[in-house]
Order: sequence, then C-alpha cells, then structure tokens
Amino acid sequence: MSSSLIKAVNVRFDENSMTIALSDGRALGVPLAWFPRLLHASQAQRMQYRISTRGLHWEALDEDISLAGLLAGYGDMTRRPAQAA
Repeated sequence: MSSSLIKAVNVRFDENSMTIALSDGRALGVPLAWFPRLLHASQAQRMQYRISTRGLHWEALDEDISLAGLLAGYGDMTRRPAQAA
C-alpha cells in the first residue's frame, strides 16, 4: 500500500506519547517531546484534533502534523533542529 493511501483513523495520548491508528492496521507511536505544543497542552486540548487527508490538525493549538512527515520520522518542523525538543 502506498503511503499516500494510508490515512489516520484515530489518535490517542498517554502522558508521554501520541499513538496514531492508521488505515492499514498499523499504529504509529511518537513522543510528545517531538511536538512541544502538544506536550504542554492539556489532555482536553489534545483531544480537540481533526483528521484531514494530509494528517492531523489542532485549531486551538495552531498545530498541524503531516502523516507523511510522521511516517518519515520527522517531529516538529516549525523550528530549526537545534531548537526542537
């Protein structure tokens, strides 16, 4: 299956990580430290996500995460690597 056909279907959080359920049956876990806005958000704020064709979006947190970037192993791309968490 091409990565362009893989979609996020659900997102869950624990204290330190975010797990994205994918349409092909896999689950992708990433540390919240990769995304400081989510790391410092409340659980209620984290749950206010929207799944789009390209990834995940949190309106109130001004956070967009591309599924392609996650699959490639990228974290927060809004900062230069030396500044990322």
